[in-house]
Amino acid sequence: MDLNFIWKSIVVVAGGVLILRLAGRKSVSQLTVAQTVMMIAVGSLIIQPVGNRNIWITMLITFLMVLTLLFIEYIVLKSDALETFIYGKSLIVVENGKANERNLKKLRLTVDMLEVRLRQQNIQHLTDLQWATIESNGQLGYMLKSEKQYATKEDIQMLKSLIESQQSKPSNESTKTSNNIFTEVKDRKHKEKPKDNLD
Repeated sequence: MDLNFIWKSIVVVAGGVLILRLAGRKSVSQLTVAQTVMMIAVGSLIIQPVGNRNIWITMLITFLMVLTLLFIEYIVLKSDALETFIYGKSLIVVENGKANERNLKKLRLTVDMLEVRLRQQNIQHLTDLQWATIESNGQLGYMLKSEKQYATKEDIQMLKSLIESQQSKPSNESTKTSNNIFTEVKDRKHKEKPKDNLD
């Protein structure tokens, strides 16, 4: 019985881990199109040596694929046009609380599927959104309308100082009470002299 598959399996796993580590550290949901294609190709290619193929040629091909991926990522950094062509750009899917149907059609994304993504982000109403985008990696980005955004620590501090400054000022009501008909009784004189016939 040929036991070569044991050491081939160990080399494939160790080599695969090293090669994929070189390719980058992203979760599957964050992979770009080029990275996804490369991972699928590496996955199907890397298993071949176990089935009587030359392991070193397979590892070399896999390494060359990773180098190609790194080259693609390098040129994408240098050229916006190539970045748009290879990875695509973010598309607005909600604008001022309304779904952008034209961009949803481009993405082949139904309103129901958009709502699934919004629910996963704890967004209850489409109308709560100022903007929502589908990013080039497929993730949802969004910005709530200003009245629906959560208060920040800065907002709370500003509100607290505003309340404190209002409390430290003498209110108009206290000045009104100091010049009323009850204080006239206390002071035993009128603040404003009434007409002679009304004394």
